[in-house]
Parts: sequence; C-alpha cells; structure tokens
Amino acid sequence: MTPALGGRTVDELLDAVAADSLTPASGTVAGLVAAMAAALTAMAARRSADVWAEAPGAVAQAEQLRRRAAPLAEATADAYAEAAVMLEEEATGRDHELGRALSRAAEVPLLIAQLAADVAALAKDVADCGDPAVRADATAAALLAQAAARSAAHLVEINLGAGPEDLRVLSAQALAAAASAWADAAVGAAH
Repeated sequence: MTPALGGRTVDELLDAVAADSLTPASGTVAGLVAAMAAALTAMAARRSADVWAEAPGAVAQAEQLRRRAAPLAEATADAYAEAAVMLEEEATGRDHELGRALSRAAEVPLLIAQLAADVAALAKDVADCGDPAVRADATAAALLAQAAARSAAHLVEINLGAGPEDLRVLSAQALAAAASAWADAAVGAAH
C-alpha cells in the first residue's frame, strides 16, 4: 500500500513522484491532473453564476468529479504496486495471479480515463456558456482533462499487454478520443 496522497504539500507530492520508487507514478499523476481539471472547471463555473443559469449544476458536477478523482489517484498507485511486486518476483506458476493483478492495474486507469473525459466535456460546456473572463480557465481544464484521459488510456493498454482488439483498450482509446474532441472544441470556442 502506498502512503496516502492527501495531506501532503505540493512539494512533498512532487518529491514522492520524483523519488526512486514505483509509486506514485503516471497513473497517480493522471488521476491528480483529472482532479485538478475538475477543480478548475468548478471555479470557472462558480465565477459564471451571474451570466449562466446552468452554472450551479456545472459546479455540482465538477465537484462530484473532483471528489471521485482523488481516490482513483491513490487506488491506481496501490493496484500498480501490487502488480509490480509480482512482476519483480519469480512468477513461475503464478501466471493467473499476475494476469489478475495486471488486469486490476488497468481497471483504475480506465476509470480515470472515463472521469477525465467527463471533465473535458463539462469544461467545454463551461468554456462555451460561462463568463468570458474565465473561458481560458475552462479551456485549460479541458486540455488538462484530455492529457489525463490520454495518459490513463495508455496505461490501460500497457498494463494489459493486450492487443488493440481488447474491449478495455478500445474503451480507453475511445474515452481519450472523446476527451480530445471536447478539448479541441473548447479551444475552438476560446478563439
């Protein structure tokens, strides 16, 4: 089990990511980036309450996504740590256990990709409808969510070691593509 991410300063978290250890690593960072994108979306929606009737609903959605993202950042570190230990050990005769551990290590990034795609879509809506003064923030949130979704999708593929026909890989790739489309639309709305 990895040490909890919560309660750390930014510097402590950056030191933990930069350390010579297996976790926290890219899955954790993708989850945290998705959480930050959701928080930025919530801020932009809050600042839009005077000009957009749907702003309170967008705030509620963004806050819910943010609350879901942080635990996923920790869960992906734990799942990957379990698989990594098995990979380092002599896995002779334990192929089934290793396969299950790697499958679990892919499940959480798939959830992160889904959440990040949802954040990108919401951020695009805030960029379109919210206060023009925070459009750049909402657009940045969509771009950050896109990066989180693409990173998480990559991890799904790597952790599974599966071909592109695996449904989980296809799902992760579709989520990353959707997040990219939402981010591109947000950038288009900003110009």
